[in-house]
Amino acid sequence: MANREALRELQSRLAERLQLARTEVRPQSWLAIECEGLGLIVPLPMAGEIFAVGNLLPVPHTQPWFMGVANLRGGLHGVVDLAAFLGLRVLIARDAVREWARLLIFNASVGAHCAVLVDRLAGLRSANQLTPQPPSDEPRPPFAGAGFLDAEGRHWQEIDLAALAQHEQFLAIAA
Repeated sequence: MANREALRELQSRLAERLQLARTEVRPQSWLAIECEGLGLIVPLPMAGEIFAVGNLLPVPHTQPWFMGVANLRGGLHGVVDLAAFLGLRVLIARDAVREWARLLIFNASVGAHCAVLVDRLAGLRSANQLTPQPPSDEPRPPFAGAGFLDAEGRHWQEIDLAALAQHEQFLAIAA
């Protein structure tokens, strides 16, 4: 009888904790990346796995920023040089990719089998480490989110991967 009461008590406490976890507001956090020295942050729920740059199969008649396709965990992902796509550099040769460059795949919830080549990972950032900046008057693409400053005064630009995956220019890989 005592075991049943203890079990009920445990179930009741677990139910309370689950309910609390559902209603609890979690601080926003991002994956920080760099492309040609530009600090970018990607909301963690949109980021998938991170891979070293391996073999990329080139695809003919595509935009210069489309590097090809990669087999990542058995799935084919289109690979975009994010810095070249953003116009931060002209192009990077496949054999000139630096050893610390990485492929960041989009989370499956984004609905795109895509990866972006980033120059460097810069760790994680949380909302308490960044100060939101007022939006500028300069035109921005729809996938550019808010801008932030960190404690050292470095600017970080948020990138919405779901909006990027739907952007007309990003989808137009044919040359």
